[in-house]
Amino acid sequence: MKALVFHGPGKRRWEEKPRPGIDKPTDAVVRITHTTICGTDLHILKGDVPAVKDGRILGHEGVGVVEEVGDGVSNIQVGDEVLISCITSCGRCDYCKRGVYSHCRDGGWILGHLIDGTQAEYVRIPHADNSLYPLPKGIDHAAAVMLSDILPTGHEIGALNGEVKLGDTVAIVGAGPIGLAALMTSRFYSPARIIMIDPDENRLAMAKQLGATDTIARDPLEAIDKLTGGEGVDVAMEAVGIPETFDVCQRIVRPGGHIANIGVHGKSVDLQLQDLWIKNITLRTGLVNTDTIPVLMRVVESGGVEPAGLVTHRFKLDDIEKAYDIFSEAAKEQAIKMLLTAE
Repeated sequence: MKALVFHGPGKRRWEEKPRPGIDKPTDAVVRITHTTICGTDLHILKGDVPAVKDGRILGHEGVGVVEEVGDGVSNIQVGDEVLISCITSCGRCDYCKRGVYSHCRDGGWILGHLIDGTQAEYVRIPHADNSLYPLPKGIDHAAAVMLSDILPTGHEIGALNGEVKLGDTVAIVGAGPIGLAALMTSRFYSPARIIMIDPDENRLAMAKQLGATDTIARDPLEAIDKLTGGEGVDVAMEAVGIPETFDVCQRIVRPGGHIANIGVHGKSVDLQLQDLWIKNITLRTGLVNTDTIPVLMRVVESGGVEPAGLVTHRFKLDDIEKAYDIFSEAAKEQAIKMLLTAE
C-alpha cells in the first residue's frame, strides 16, 4: 500500500509500505477513504515531537471502511463505514473509566505518533470497539473527518474547559482550524459575544461567516479594552501554542474568568501569577478525550453545525505531498483544512 512516511525533521515521502494486519484480537483494519492534515503533523515534521521515529506513517484523522476485525471486536463489523477517533481508548483502564481517554494506558494519542497512522491506504486501529464510530448513512464525509479531532478538540478543550455559558463574552486567540472549531462549538452555549483575534484577515473573514461577533487583527489588548469597557472577557481561549498568544489571554481575562489553553506549546510561557492570583481565574489545559464525538456526530447529522465549511482545499490521497506543501504555507494559500480522498 501507499502511505505518507516521516523520515526525520523536514523529510516525508509518499511511498510503499506493508499493508497492516490484525495484531491483537481487539484490532480492526480500516481502508481509508478520507483523511486530512493536522497542525500537529507539521509540528512532527519540524522535529517538535521526538517520540515520532523515522519510518512512521503520519496522520490521526480519517474516515474509512472496515476491512478486517479481530476475534475480540464485537461492536464493529467488516463493511462498516466508520469514523476514526484521533484518540485510541481501551475502555478498561483507570483513566478510561474516568473518561480521560487521552491518557489511556494502552492508547491515547498513538496514531501517527507511536504507531502508524491514517495518511495511508490502510490503517490498523487498536481497541476498535472504543476507537471507531459507525457513521450515520448519508453524512457528509468532509464533515465527518472534522469529527476525528478538531471539532471535539475545540468543543472539549475550548468551550467545555472554558465553561462558556449564556451571555458570556468569549475571546479566541488564533483563527486557525482549532480556533474556528472552538468558535463553532462555543455557539452551542449562547455566549453574547465571540471575539476572534488573528493577524490574518482571510481567517477573520471566515470567522465572521461562522458566527464571530467581532474580529481583531492588531493591538488585541487595546481592542479588547475598548470592546469590553475595560472589563476584559469571561473566557479567553488560546488556540495557537506560542508564548505571545498565551500572554494575550492572561492579560484580557476578567476577574472570575476562565483561560482555556487549546494550543500545542513547544516552549515555556511566562505566567503572570503576580497579576492572576488575585483575580479568581481558572486556567485549564488538556488533550482532547473525544468523549463528545457521539453527541457532536448527532449535531452534525441534524445540521446543527456544519464543519465541512472548514475545508478549503481538496486533493486525491495520491497528491498528499502537494497538500502538505500548501498546508505548510497556510496563510499564503488561504488554507484551513485539507480533505484527502482515496476514492
